[in-house]
Amino acid sequence: MSDTFGISGNEFCLNGKPFKIYSGAMHYFRTLPEYWEDRLLKLKLAGFNTVETYVCWNLHEPEKGKFDFDGMLDIVRFLETAKKLGLYAIVRPGPYICAEWEFGGFPAWLLSDKNIELRCYNEIYLRHVREYFEKLFALLKPHFITNGGNIIAMQIENEYGSYGNDKKYLNALKDMYGELGVDVIMFTSDGTWCNMLSGGTIDGILPTLNFGSRASSAFSALKPFGDVPKMCMEFWCGWFDHWGEKHHTRGAESTLKEIEEFLRQGASFNMYMFHGGTNFGFNAGSNHNKGFAPTVTSYDYCAPLTEWGDYTETYHKIRKLLCEKQGIEMTELPPSPVMQSIGKVALTESADLFENLDRISQKHYSPLPRGMEAYGQSHGLIYYKTKIKGKYSASFLTIDDVHDYAHVYFDKKKIAVIDRMKKKSFFAKLKLKKQLFVSVSEESELGILVDAMGRVNYGDDIYDRKGISRVMLANQTIMDYTVHTIPLDNLENLEFKKLSDNENKNGPVFLKGYFEADGKDCFVNMKGFTKGYVFVNGFNLGRYWNIGPQKALYLPGALLKKNNEIVIFEMEKYGSCDVTIQAEPALG
Repeated sequence: MSDTFGISGNEFCLNGKPFKIYSGAMHYFRTLPEYWEDRLLKLKLAGFNTVETYVCWNLHEPEKGKFDFDGMLDIVRFLETAKKLGLYAIVRPGPYICAEWEFGGFPAWLLSDKNIELRCYNEIYLRHVREYFEKLFALLKPHFITNGGNIIAMQIENEYGSYGNDKKYLNALKDMYGELGVDVIMFTSDGTWCNMLSGGTIDGILPTLNFGSRASSAFSALKPFGDVPKMCMEFWCGWFDHWGEKHHTRGAESTLKEIEEFLRQGASFNMYMFHGGTNFGFNAGSNHNKGFAPTVTSYDYCAPLTEWGDYTETYHKIRKLLCEKQGIEMTELPPSPVMQSIGKVALTESADLFENLDRISQKHYSPLPRGMEAYGQSHGLIYYKTKIKGKYSASFLTIDDVHDYAHVYFDKKKIAVIDRMKKKSFFAKLKLKKQLFVSVSEESELGILVDAMGRVNYGDDIYDRKGISRVMLANQTIMDYTVHTIPLDNLENLEFKKLSDNENKNGPVFLKGYFEADGKDCFVNMKGFTKGYVFVNGFNLGRYWNIGPQKALYLPGALLKKNNEIVIFEMEKYGSCDVTIQAEPALG
């Protein structure tokens, strides 16, 4: 491609001619690189001309000053693949992206400094943003359309009007973009409510809209901005799922109706999502509206392409519409993915978490418990342990700010589970206080194991430090902790033993098995297990939880070899000593 792209009045223009953006969202960091070309080709063959992606700061700079743009994070390879297929690109680098992604894309280490105020004109925060952008934009710049690449537009921040109104901050980002060589179209995106647009837009930057319905009237929100192109930067074709809620679906006809309206109005749009992919590892975020609500591992989103890259009814209907609109011949599509069913895999070895603490954790000493970020930890588990010495009459033991799911141990016996998701009814509080009514005669050991369920990615609660903040026995603050940070990012040092017939089947425990496979995709069905994580050949597939709606984790065939290892970390209890690997997803 060697094109020019710009805006003339209320039209986008490509090489001086009016151009409509028909874009589909696909995040490179939610799909293995082995599948990028397949998914992007299916986007192109459905009549789309552009791919849109966010950029995830948290994975690109997991530690301050240590950057990663390789493998699954090779955004340059992703852009080059799109260009090879004839697709333009829209890039949304944040620094905040929401995206139902861990901490909205922010790296957890930002929370270690309580002087940092996020998403505003805070000089410390902006210095970190600039240092990250300098690395990222140096990679992106050769791929701007002005330099012969395929990036036609870059977003400033993300839905900022849903959060704040700091125009000094937004203009600082705008100036930063210019200083770092961004010379393609810059835009903001916000909801259609006037309050959101008032807070999130800035002079000289193209305003775009985000919505999932009523396209016939939604663009009226752009009238105060004069003669600008009609662009829906996020047309929500589906929705995401939280643990414990029902699975979201959307009919093909409903989606098609809105796209027909876009075409009738001569509007441009970006379908969010065209291919949703997967929140592998610890990367699913959380919301906090009426209460804490973590997002499931699948990011299928009811998109035209499924999580595993298969076609849906929506895909075929949209393809027909867009190809006919543009006079594109509908050539033969690539075949659907061939899935494999492996069946039951025996779990033959186990490793108790507490017996392996020193092998997979780092030890810290702390007078008061702090969030995991203060110890340099971004994700996983954290274990606080202390000794209470002397004589204490029966008293309430209270634990503040449990983020997010905790086991409480007293003299090595589990006495309570504290779940941040649970509604704090009066009766629930009474039950919890009864469980945490303890006494000490000489010396007792208190242990608190916390599982971080994904930082809040939207709204004012994004300052979501994981772990606990304080423990009290009656009115006395309990101090002097040994803290084990357990990021679960390397399980090679675990010491497994043969799983015995009389195993008590209680967590927290690691279970291991082996299986043979080929390179086809499949799903790990977690029936018989309660809550935890699944690792295949060292790769973290993500969280599972028996409260649903997701019952099986997607296992890409690209991760598989002839001989494979599966490790399950079970937090609670399990009722089966085998796991089923099947060809079908499981929701319910």
